[in-house]
This record gives sequence, C-alpha cells and structure tokens, in this order.
Amino acid sequence: MAEAFFNHYAAGKAGALSAGTQPASHVDQTVAKAMREIGIDISSRRPKALTSEILDSANMVITMGCGAEGVCPATMAPTEDWQLEDPEGQPIEKVRDIRDEVEAKVKRLIKESITSTEVKNVATAI
Repeated sequence: MAEAFFNHYAAGKAGALSAGTQPASHVDQTVAKAMREIGIDISSRRPKALTSEILDSANMVITMGCGAEGVCPATMAPTEDWQLEDPEGQPIEKVRDIRDEVEAKVKRLIKESITSTEVKNVATAI
C-alpha cells in the first residue's frame, strides 16, 4: 500500500519500492480490494524480498513495524518506523483503517520530503 500511495502521489518526482524481510507469495486479496475501492490497483503486484541492494540505493527507509520477530533492516539511510499493523488476513474494515493510516503517513512524508530534501528513492520495509 505504501509503495502504491507514494508513487501515485509523488507523480514522478520521487519513487518508492516496497519489500519485506519475509515477503508473502502474493498480495493479500482484501488489501487489493481496499486499494481498488479508492482507484489504485495493486492486484498484479508481487511482494519482493528486501535486499541490501534495495537498502543501499534508498535515500530513506520506512519500516512498517518490525513485528514480534524483531527483524528490522539495518541501513545507513535515515529510517523511520511507522509501527503499523500488518493488514494481511484482517477483515476489510480493519484493512480500510490501515489503508487510510498509510495514506495519511505517505502524504505527510511526501509533503515533508519532496519540498525540503528532494528524496528520490524511498524503500518501505514490511
């Protein structure tokens, strides 16, 4: 969701790539449905593994919460943890709440980052 929102709202001024320390094999269908409700189709996206190359190319790293396993990426780039609940397997009402929270955080990030520091590559880690 964060990657889709960022790339949608940044409109080519910056780019985001989402990857996970333990990526799922597919996009959760409830998450895809919640995003389609607001006109963003992520159904054909495939979760990606977070690699050192992704982290090395990022100007900023956003984590969505390291989870119970405590696996957080280590990077030299500025890092911010949004501590969001994982939407996978949640009921649609909860996914909508998470979606709306992600959207608000992405809008804030874009407003702060693009206008002040010209962030070019943001990696979001789940």
